[in-house]
Amino acid sequence: MKFIKFLLVGIVFGIVLVKSEAVSWYRIYEMFRFESFHMYGIIGSAVVTGVLLMLITKKFKFKNIEGGFMSVPDKDKGLTRYIVGGTLFGLGWALSGACPGPMYILVGTGVFSIIIVILAAMLGTYVYGVLRTKLPH
Repeated sequence: MKFIKFLLVGIVFGIVLVKSEAVSWYRIYEMFRFESFHMYGIIGSAVVTGVLLMLITKKFKFKNIEGGFMSVPDKDKGLTRYIVGGTLFGLGWALSGACPGPMYILVGTGVFSIIIVILAAMLGTYVYGVLRTKLPH
């Protein structure tokens, strides 16, 4: 019962992403071809909102769901892992037309072919879990 609020927030978030066309393959295509500001505006406003909310959280010392203070972990020293990871993420996003969150929203809108992408993402996650200890971190 305590997870109902998270379900409701997820549903509202899904509706917002659909109405803003953030899950639209065409909008994502436009973004990767640098033909439209639409997706960059959505992503940019999300980053600014996140930064402002994090500053407010620190200032007023809000607590997380577990009762601890919210904080941002220290930055990692290795830049290469972020470049490689971001490149792989971007390639997957460009090839599939969806990033992980909206993949499930697309199922809810009736785009059932995205299930193939979800299964491939799950397989990739599993393979990473198997190879994690052998990869340079």
